[in-house]
Amino acid sequence: MDPEAATELARKGVTLLLLDVPQHTILGLDTQVFSVGPRFKGIKMVPPGPHFVYYCSPSRHRSEFAPTAGFFLTAHPSEVVVRKWHAQEERLVKLSEEEEIRYSEAVKRFEFDDHLGPYNLDTFGDWKQLSSYLSQSVIERLEPIGGEITIALETSWMDRAPQTDMERRLMEQLREDKFAKISPAQPERRGCYYTTIPASVKHKNISANELTLLNLDRTSLLESVLAKSYQDQEDLLLGELQFSFIAFMMGQSLEAFMQWKALVSLLLSCSEAPLHAWTQMFVKFIRVIYYQFKHGLQRTHDSRSSEDKGNSLFLDEAWFSRDIFLYRLSKDFLTVILEAPVVDGDLLSWARKLKTLLETTFGWDLENSAANLIDEDDEFAPVIVEMDGSS
Repeated sequence: MDPEAATELARKGVTLLLLDVPQHTILGLDTQVFSVGPRFKGIKMVPPGPHFVYYCSPSRHRSEFAPTAGFFLTAHPSEVVVRKWHAQEERLVKLSEEEEIRYSEAVKRFEFDDHLGPYNLDTFGDWKQLSSYLSQSVIERLEPIGGEITIALETSWMDRAPQTDMERRLMEQLREDKFAKISPAQPERRGCYYTTIPASVKHKNISANELTLLNLDRTSLLESVLAKSYQDQEDLLLGELQFSFIAFMMGQSLEAFMQWKALVSLLLSCSEAPLHAWTQMFVKFIRVIYYQFKHGLQRTHDSRSSEDKGNSLFLDEAWFSRDIFLYRLSKDFLTVILEAPVVDGDLLSWARKLKTLLETTFGWDLENSAANLIDEDDEFAPVIVEMDGSS
């Protein structure tokens, strides 16, 4: 990039000024991750729009890392976002309005320019695919009070018994040595304001057979959730799906994983909706999870540096086995679309792309007849109602 173009981007782009961040802290912005050096004071030339900042600080000997903390922001052209490291609380905090104005003016005079690393625009396309429905209204609707997302404040989730074998494995990952510095119990604080997604359809005055069918195809439950919680605005639901995935994969939030799982399970359990009334929504949905799987889910590394430990939740082999909820639900969902006698062209195209990705990246065989792959402990497994006469 020539000097004139760089200066123009620096003026119009967003600057993230991060003061006093300890050296060797692992800091991420969107899909980019850095190890903080002695001269680091932030990132410049950030494209306007939604972003996610996340970080974890090391111990003195870099043998342990504090729990990852992160926050979403929506940045406007030429804006300067200022945060300062709070040594006692080990986190980035906002400054007073007066201080923020003073630092912003200094940034615009290029006084910090030698200490600011440029945003890597080569990776911006990946981030846009992960955040295409992540609007300012979605962020404001879901983010916790204060904006900070961290598993250190999710004590209620950490104390719950995991529902499935995969969740037990996930819990073990989140309790590994990289989280050994989890702070002492703090007063209960409200987490993100996620939408409550029922695990099953509950309906009075219908037969057991009808109730079983409603839970095998959850189209009616999806329509109810869309109407009651999203005012029938499908982009709000997709925005929450992206918000929770980013908070889980980058912010390492267990609460976010549970919300992402609930939303994915609901949508993959619909067979009527994608073929009829909600076809375009499901084209968008498949595109969203396609890029989530493509950019977000990674197998465990054989050799991991301390930087790897600090910033990425690499997934162990349990995630890629045929025993997890994703395999069963994806297989059934894709079968419905790929074997439908009449199907929308875009829906069919994206379903084929998703199937290929799952088979090549995860090594799943989605062609064989389904065996009994249902985890009975999974609260999102199909509900079979016994014919006992009490409906």
